[in-house]
Amino acid sequence: MTRSGDEPAAPPEGIRVGTGGRHLGRRTRPRALAVVALALVAVLVGGAGFAAVSVLRLKSNVETQPLNLSTDGEEQLPVDLSRDPVQILIIGSDTRAGQAGTTEPVTEEGKADVMMLMTMSGDRSNVTMVSFPRDLLVPLPACVDPETGETSEPMALGQLNDSLSNGGPGCTVAAINELTGLQIDHFMMADFNAVTELSEAVGGVEVCVNQPVDDEYSGLQLPAGTSEVEGEQALAFLRTRHSFGSGGDEGRIRAQQSFMASLARKIKEEGTLSNIPRLYSIAEAVTKNLTVDDGLAEIPELLKLAGRLQEVDLGNVAFVTVPVVPYEPDINRLVLDEQKAGELFADLRADRDITAEDSEPEPSASASTTPSASAEPSAEPSESATAETLGFDPALVPISVLNASGDAGRGDELQEILLDEGYSQAAVADTADRPATQLFVGPGYEGIAPAIADIFGLSDVQLIPSATTVGLELSVGSDFTDGDSMDTQGVAGDLSGQTAAQVTCQS
Repeated sequence: MTRSGDEPAAPPEGIRVGTGGRHLGRRTRPRALAVVALALVAVLVGGAGFAAVSVLRLKSNVETQPLNLSTDGEEQLPVDLSRDPVQILIIGSDTRAGQAGTTEPVTEEGKADVMMLMTMSGDRSNVTMVSFPRDLLVPLPACVDPETGETSEPMALGQLNDSLSNGGPGCTVAAINELTGLQIDHFMMADFNAVTELSEAVGGVEVCVNQPVDDEYSGLQLPAGTSEVEGEQALAFLRTRHSFGSGGDEGRIRAQQSFMASLARKIKEEGTLSNIPRLYSIAEAVTKNLTVDDGLAEIPELLKLAGRLQEVDLGNVAFVTVPVVPYEPDINRLVLDEQKAGELFADLRADRDITAEDSEPEPSASASTTPSASAEPSAEPSESATAETLGFDPALVPISVLNASGDAGRGDELQEILLDEGYSQAAVADTADRPATQLFVGPGYEGIAPAIADIFGLSDVQLIPSATTVGLELSVGSDFTDGDSMDTQGVAGDLSGQTAAQVTCQS
């Protein structure tokens, strides 16, 4: 792994680089769809400015399908989009329709490559986006295909993304309703062009990677550091799984969440909602690549959703992954972590905010154990109250502060904090600027990392396992240029994810 201290690699051959190292993308032949950016933009592009564009033209772009294809006969209760809690399922299909270089129409529904459940609270204060891995095994309900009238066979355990092929998005809605105990009110499904056109319409989205990426499967090519991706490279970033995390779907979801958060920040910070020409181009890109349920087909309904998000703070927009564990008979598949997932679903049903009230994590139980021989307490009893409290001697922990903040003295400031806490081995080095603060955790130091995170107010998404790090490395980004502790709010409890206010890099 190339850590945050490494110099960015030169842009790979075939990538066009604009001013500031911006990556403008290149044509590839990706094989799957990862549409996640569509949902947030679709509800952010409303308000008075949106009303000024050609509503009739945009309305004519939208296609519709039935909301719920379940055979259980339950009546779908109406929801008031202006005031009730609202659940919207966002689906990206892996159908080849719209694929680069593909001109033939594709009639097969395909499988659900991306499934994100967006919940907007009734009091308009927060938004939660829950990602469901496509490798997740769940009960699949019987669904009636609206085109053929045929009914699919229910399955005690089937892959969630297969549900789309059993009649369309209404079957995926039925499956997640059964799984969560929620009643999904609407869905949005995007075709292959959505990400490429949307990312171009907003002028690119900033992403960050901790090591160079050259992924032959997705076509993603990025140097280490920060880049702006659009077009085919934006799509490749969203669907890459081999280059992030352990190579599974969870690493890919984390990259999608980071992309979505970056997109939300850009739209909020650049005044997009008051720029009518730009707003129109984004709305056009969204609606012409969109399929929704019949109830959401009317532009006024989309405007109601947009109005709900106008004043939501980015720190209250949470992106989380549904808690899962490996499926024992096949470790390449996942099943729900029943207890943790059940708690999350209960929070959603009760319309509770899942962002942390205090983003500083509590030290885990493992922090009281010795992480490795190199960090063992000395044979002599330590006179340090800190050592007695933590269960290890901080003086024996190797830790580096890598100043990537752009502020020349920032590393020294944080080193002083560590020295005051007893981490006498804390050293400082300057490195290339990065947007995100991260704590790289070397093998054997997983138990000590929460104590460092507690000092600086880091959340779990900022703790990065690193096989090449000796001890711990605190890489200080431009999001932490002042203060003793980060004040950016994260997600609560044991949930994996981030808020839209948090800047993250992928490993």
